[in-house]
Amino acid sequence: MSQPEFDASQLPTLFLSHGGPNVVTDESPARRFYETLAADLPTPKAVVIMSAHFETDGVAVVTDPTPEMIYDFGGGFASELFEMVYPAPGEPDLAERIFSMLSDKALSPSRMPHRGYDHGAWTMMRLLYPDADIPIVQVSIDPSRDAAWHHRIGEALAPLRDEGVLLIGSGHITHNLRAVFTEMSSGKPVPQSFTARVDAFTDWFEEAIEKGGTRLLAWKQEAPFVADNHPTDEHLMPIFFAHGAAGPQATGRRIHHSRVGGALTFDVYRFD
Repeated sequence: MSQPEFDASQLPTLFLSHGGPNVVTDESPARRFYETLAADLPTPKAVVIMSAHFETDGVAVVTDPTPEMIYDFGGGFASELFEMVYPAPGEPDLAERIFSMLSDKALSPSRMPHRGYDHGAWTMMRLLYPDADIPIVQVSIDPSRDAAWHHRIGEALAPLRDEGVLLIGSGHITHNLRAVFTEMSSGKPVPQSFTARVDAFTDWFEEAIEKGGTRLLAWKQEAPFVADNHPTDEHLMPIFFAHGAAGPQATGRRIHHSRVGGALTFDVYRFD
């Protein structure tokens, strides 16, 4: 019996809060969720992922057919993390197509022929697709650009969804590492007043996404407690990529919400 054709209309785009590399080793609600997430998705032919840890001037597309590993974290993590290998192949033909699609939208992309998987990419892919048998193409963020610019990158690549390509933004819904590390080193929770500011920020995003439209792009002006949750912007840029890649009529919803300590929130969004 022949296999059924891929139903591209079922393929969403995703925003994943990736946490530290220990998300793949430590027991947590987020890890358990990621380990089951792929079961709710059609198996993609390839994945395009924008990681907050891949920063360039403008947008770059990785054309590497055999990306290696990047252990972009300090020695405070378990030694086994530095030994993990995620051998998923790249996809140069798809990368060239992405380069052309971005060029057609006047986004002036560049090619990166050699670049490995940073932990924003390989930890998520290891949890979702542990067999490492799905090709991956990485695209970068530009931390000097705003939400609307990253949204345009997603819009440019949205047609790939019709071809069975899963588009993922990997960042974090909150990313105040000073608060996180202070909490970890002191062993004391952050003040309840700070946790309330985290809740207000993430609740604003949930409401803005579920209502639809482009209000999301005005996050710096409209969301509460921006500086408390994102002292710098880079870890939020992938959510705008995922939102743009879902298309103008897309609906979004938060499909996972958990927290480690009082400051680091693991929100996951699905856009259909």
